[in-house]
Amino acid sequence: MDACTFWASGLTLNYMVQYSNTALDLSFAALSDATRRGIIDQLGQGDASITSLADQFQMTLTGMKKHVQVLERAGLVVTLKVGRVRTCKLGKRGLDAEAEWIEVHRKLFEARFDALDEIISEMQQEESDGSAS
Repeated sequence: MDACTFWASGLTLNYMVQYSNTALDLSFAALSDATRRGIIDQLGQGDASITSLADQFQMTLTGMKKHVQVLERAGLVVTLKVGRVRTCKLGKRGLDAEAEWIEVHRKLFEARFDALDEIISEMQQEESDGSAS
């Protein structure tokens, strides 16, 4: 059934499903939390154990493990267990795809705001020309 058939039948076609990007979804979801962004910042300075991260962020070990698991699923952090210590480090994947997505959309917003500024300037010019006559 194509989109026209869906529309004619009164059903709603959700186009957003077609644009799903699981890797980006996982990354942005992981980065939506301030603690997880803080973990990324901390690991940017060097590898750290989950215990030391929990201490730095003043949270339970269980809570920190959950945050690290979210970052791990997104590929932003990797962990290695040596003996009883689980060490975390930044993943090799990086944030290139996320940065590219943000840049494309930043340019889109910038272009729209520039167009809006131009319209406002034209309206202000017309207003000042009209009041001058």
